Amino acid sequence: MLSKRMQDALNGQILIEAQSSQAYLAMGSWAEIQPGFDGVTQFFFRHSDEERMHMLKLIHFINERGGFASVPALEQPNLSFNSIRHAFKELLHHEIKVSESINGLVDIALEERDYATHNFLQWYVAEQIEEERLARVLNDKLEMIGDDKGGLYLFDRDILQVGMADKSTPQ
Repeated sequence: MLSKRMQDALNGQILIEAQSSQAYLAMGSWAEIQPGFDGVTQFFFRHSDEERMHMLKLIHFINERGGFASVPALEQPNLSFNSIRHAFKELLHHEIKVSESINGLVDIALEERDYATHNFLQWYVAEQIEEERLARVLNDKLEMIGDDKGGLYLFDRDILQVGMADKSTPQ
């Protein structure tokens, strides 16, 4: 059985995962109207779907442990970005925020000696290490490319393979 404190904290994480999904959906929509960024568009849409799955995993866990998972209202995410580089900087910033929140959940689980939740959260800890690493790699690549159109073309072409290769690594 989840404590009220743990349930509330996990419901807070549902909100963060839902916000992430919405933010990446908005990034994908914005990228889709930018000429020549089909790969980036697909990357953000797929990332949005992944965050929604993270949210659903939390919902099921809370409910299975005797709690009640609440579905949060969401604020409008940012809909416009100055550049592809700006969108990916937002991605990294967002993933760091998610990691900090997951770490806070782990702290609560350990304080409360809730080892089932602690064990459950280890998947999120590992996932966030991978998410942050991927976001940093993509930001580093964009920093190297700068405004070079050929480099941006190659980045867009290769981004789906980079993301897929990273996700196929055992966790």
